[in-house]
Amino acid sequence: MMAGRIVAGLGVGALSTIVPVYQSEISPPHNRGKLACIEFTGNISGYAASVWVDYFCSYIESNYSWRLPLLFQCVMGALLGVGSLIICESPRWLLDNDYDEEGMVVIANLYGSGDLHSDKARQEYREIKMNVLLQRQEGERSYTDMFRRYYKRVLIAMSAQALAQLNGINVISYYAPLVFESAGWAGRDAILMTGINAISYLASTVPPWYLVDRWGRRPILLSGAVAMIISLSLISYFIYIDVVATPTLTVVFVMIYNAAFGASWGPIPWLYPPEILPLSIRAKGASLSTATNWAFNWLVGEVTPVLQAAIKWRLYLVHAFFCACSFVLVFFLYPETSGVRLEDMNLLFGDATTAMPTPATQGERGSLMSAGSPVPSLDIRRQYGRLGADSAIPGLDIDPPNVSSSTGSKTGRPGFREDSSSRLEGFGGWISNMITRHKGSEPPGQGGQYRRLGQEEN
Repeated sequence: MMAGRIVAGLGVGALSTIVPVYQSEISPPHNRGKLACIEFTGNISGYAASVWVDYFCSYIESNYSWRLPLLFQCVMGALLGVGSLIICESPRWLLDNDYDEEGMVVIANLYGSGDLHSDKARQEYREIKMNVLLQRQEGERSYTDMFRRYYKRVLIAMSAQALAQLNGINVISYYAPLVFESAGWAGRDAILMTGINAISYLASTVPPWYLVDRWGRRPILLSGAVAMIISLSLISYFIYIDVVATPTLTVVFVMIYNAAFGASWGPIPWLYPPEILPLSIRAKGASLSTATNWAFNWLVGEVTPVLQAAIKWRLYLVHAFFCACSFVLVFFLYPETSGVRLEDMNLLFGDATTAMPTPATQGERGSLMSAGSPVPSLDIRRQYGRLGADSAIPGLDIDPPNVSSSTGSKTGRPGFREDSSSRLEGFGGWISNMITRHKGSEPPGQGGQYRRLGQEEN
């Protein structure tokens, strides 16, 4: 069982790093936050389901009381494995690794309803490719270089994940029955209250779908911190006075705390790091921020029983203090990223590439940046000016490759079929197109292989 737990932990650790990065790289700026919050809702739905499975299995008087919950996890893991076979690769990863034709096809699926000649898709391709080529001029992408050049972004990413744990969520998630028992609930009733709390927690993750891109990240984090400070302080107070109404009031404010966390510090610390980190170090930085999350997750889980026995009701004041620290750090250090393109983040943080752009890059920049930034203070046109195409020279090609829309023979994956007559639109159509791409016949030895641009076919 310990070996299985280690393997499962490795899988969860890898997924918790990859999924937020992948989510940010395939999402358009105007609803990147919404899609990340939907993903977090899926996460919490799994948590809520696990609590209720545990509750109902507690009535089983045999080994199945613990075997069934583990089997349930295997089913969910199998569904995830099957789903991973039909999703597309990140277009930013493809272009960063010179799979330009495959990248253009994926961008067309995501931004142009499958139309390879869509102006929006081709504009997106140019934006990403130019950013990739500029960052390549910076040289090595080591951890040392990451901290030297992007220390502010990396520290913000790590602090967001650390504070999400220090704000006390795992005191409730891991030890909710113990919390409710300390407030007067006993036995199976404490597990039942944990299940009810999980439902409210799940419901609280839905409003951010509609607010995170409309209000922005900062207001949600700040308001969430205030709500958590108040609720944790009142939980501590009611457990301290220990009156007849303490059990009920504790449940109420635990639910309010969970709702505040689920609507703010739950989803956004997973959204924020991958969207503020540049492509060149996004994988390294996101893995480091995720490692920070799990390190503090372990720390809180280990010290909570000890502190709960030693300082009792004061434990919740400790986490209220960290919520106050969260408010201060967000207010003074966290910039607003809502609606900002991933390729524009370097201007937001003031650490734009120091690599000297080629004249060709400068020549393309005027047309690429003509729309400006959705953030008033980030008017890229004002900073770089409008350089016409006549100043460009050969040597840097950021135009989309000529990909056949009928045969798919140059996409690097023979299973791709881009027949516009069968192309479906919308989210459902995108899923259908991703499934279709795996149904085509593939020559032996080439299935699932990407081909770099310019590589000869056998």
